[in-house]
Amino acid sequence: MSPKLPQVSGQELVRFLEKLGYHVIRQKESHIRLRKTTGVGEHNITVPNHKVVAKGTLNDIIAKVSLWNNINKDDLIKMI
Repeated sequence: MSPKLPQVSGQELVRFLEKLGYHVIRQKESHIRLRKTTGVGEHNITVPNHKVVAKGTLNDIIAKVSLWNNINKDDLIKMI
């Protein structure tokens, strides 16, 4: 069984992604854009800067980060 998605803010999610090697490239209103160069290319991801990131949005972000970084999705959820 997969671990339950945590409730995180946009800022907490950005800090977590920065620990994985992403860096903020810009912020436009309430959206923060991050980038990381991986073995398969450059990965860009947008994080909404909300008090609580919606579960579906968080799930989508984690799924993409999992693919681009070759890290198991369940492991990423546990790391947050």
